[in-house]
Amino acid sequence: MALAGIELRYLVNQISEQVQGYYISNIYGITKDSILFKLHHTEKSDLFMMISTSGVWLTKVKIDQMEPNRLLKRLRSDLLRLKLKKIEQIGAERIAYFTFEGFGKEFILVGEFFGDGNILLCNNEMKILALQHSIEVRHRKLSVGLDYTQPPENNLDIFNLTESDFDELKNTDLIAAKWFGRTLGLPKKYVESVFEITNIDPKKIGNLLTKEEIEKIYQTTKNIISDIVLGNHEPVIVENEKIEVLPVKLGKLEGKITSVPTFIDGLDTVFTKNIVDKGKSIQTSGSDKKIKDLETQISEQEKAIATVKEKSKKITNVANSLYEMVSKGIISITNDSAQAILATNNAKLINEKGISMIIVEDEKIKINTESPLQSIASVLFNQAKKQSGAINSIQAIKEKTEKKLKKFQNQTESERNLEVVSEIRKKNWFERYRWFTTTDGFLTIGGRDAASNSAVIRKHLDKDDKVFHGDIFGSPFFILKDAEHVPDTTMNEIASATVCFSRAWREGLYGVSAYWVLPDQVKKSAPSGEFLPKGSFTIEGQRNFIKSETLKLAVGIIKLEDNDYVLTCGPPEPIKKNSICYAIIEPNGLEMAECAKKIRIEFLKIFEDITRKINIDEFVRALPAGKSQIKEISLGDLEKEISTDNELE
Repeated sequence: MALAGIELRYLVNQISEQVQGYYISNIYGITKDSILFKLHHTEKSDLFMMISTSGVWLTKVKIDQMEPNRLLKRLRSDLLRLKLKKIEQIGAERIAYFTFEGFGKEFILVGEFFGDGNILLCNNEMKILALQHSIEVRHRKLSVGLDYTQPPENNLDIFNLTESDFDELKNTDLIAAKWFGRTLGLPKKYVESVFEITNIDPKKIGNLLTKEEIEKIYQTTKNIISDIVLGNHEPVIVENEKIEVLPVKLGKLEGKITSVPTFIDGLDTVFTKNIVDKGKSIQTSGSDKKIKDLETQISEQEKAIATVKEKSKKITNVANSLYEMVSKGIISITNDSAQAILATNNAKLINEKGISMIIVEDEKIKINTESPLQSIASVLFNQAKKQSGAINSIQAIKEKTEKKLKKFQNQTESERNLEVVSEIRKKNWFERYRWFTTTDGFLTIGGRDAASNSAVIRKHLDKDDKVFHGDIFGSPFFILKDAEHVPDTTMNEIASATVCFSRAWREGLYGVSAYWVLPDQVKKSAPSGEFLPKGSFTIEGQRNFIKSETLKLAVGIIKLEDNDYVLTCGPPEPIKKNSICYAIIEPNGLEMAECAKKIRIEFLKIFEDITRKINIDEFVRALPAGKSQIKEISLGDLEKEISTDNELE
């Protein structure tokens, strides 16, 4: 299935509206043709945008990488943390520009969604920095270092059609449908639908159409384009010989018809299936080739064993024939009668360069013709034994090859059955911030940076809450929700978390205090004549200080009410109480990424299935800024309770 230009216009409009204010927090290479962008916003849920050679859409699923993507490293280097400023379609072409900016830089990612497709990274002057594949054709050349050039436009501007654009149709001797498709550049499915809806024969010659028929074709085309671009949709997935998604129901549809909530949802279903099917095919084809190679090796090894066995048997027969000669009174191998008996066993006595040998098939065995026949027989028996030894060696090699074959067969089977698609979990609102539930069951949230610090106070502070801040520059704000009657344990835990997530952790400053105030003491604007940096607020009135004696946090996997497992970080006691497993950390030691990786590896050993669904980015995001050392890894109290309940049952 290929996108139409009118479908791309709708997607560009819809996605542009949804991604406002988002920046790139991660980029994943799915296949060589498909790249997944994780978009983050300080106040909204994460979005996942897929750009492939098929098109662009927002997805609700995460696909594991199935083959290397040559652009991934460069895209991560240049685009991470940049804002997605705008998305625009180039005319009515199936080309979209994605403009990213930030930190004084601007890049444009070009998606070409026609033919074999292409993805190109350009600077703000449209010089190509990297691309999926180079192109050199008559009308344009694309490669690194050249300026990006668009393909020549051959069609009418379908977004600004006028009735006069159809004047040529009145005079052409082409079949009407053929003129229509060539001139407007619409896919066959739309061309056929226009003629079905208007009830006009698509094979009718253009100059034979009446004025009324041409008006019908024009108006129907305008209506379809308008419905698609403006989102007046009844999208369906159509399955027959192929599978495709339509934004509107077009004419007569044959096959299995399934309605979907939105056109983007339909694309997510159809295009994701195409990506996964293609990726699995690529993965298994490599294993299939290896399997065929190994099967060929085993077949050759079996032939070798059979050949050596046969040779050993014939040499043994020749050796036994020498004893037959002795019983007949023959005493010399050179005797004519001896030669005749050798011949009956497909063997003969030869002399090469003065060396006597008995040849059995192609095996030449040195002998001393003057030795007794019994001695010569012994030489032959020894040679037969050597052949048996060769059989054992080949057999051992064959067994190793068979083990390899079984391994690849199992691997191929697992690749075919592997679940590479996982649904992206819709996060709770508080997961955008630092958060944990205290030992006494109170929810608390805190800022991660200046933007989320501001959002915590401006969007989520209510009159029954309490506000915490560290008595140090570079501290987040934490809010204790519904804090009318709160025990000291909760207050102490939040004070400790506020200090730990401040600059105190990064610099190893012990003994820092935190304070709490009431919501009406927090002023969201600066006093007259003063300036407040983003994420900062003025505190008026009395501050209630709580000293934090230690710098200690725990990272744990928590089970939420909806049976989802999520990662969070907070003071050790509440995390230990509410988690299935946890890791206690203190300042200094490993860099954030290294520490996150080590914790994830340890959690995988305890709960592989659950931990595997939590990617490494979540572990990094949970940690405080700065280095951390792991002091303890253990099961949480929640898991111990579950285990005890199971034993009682």
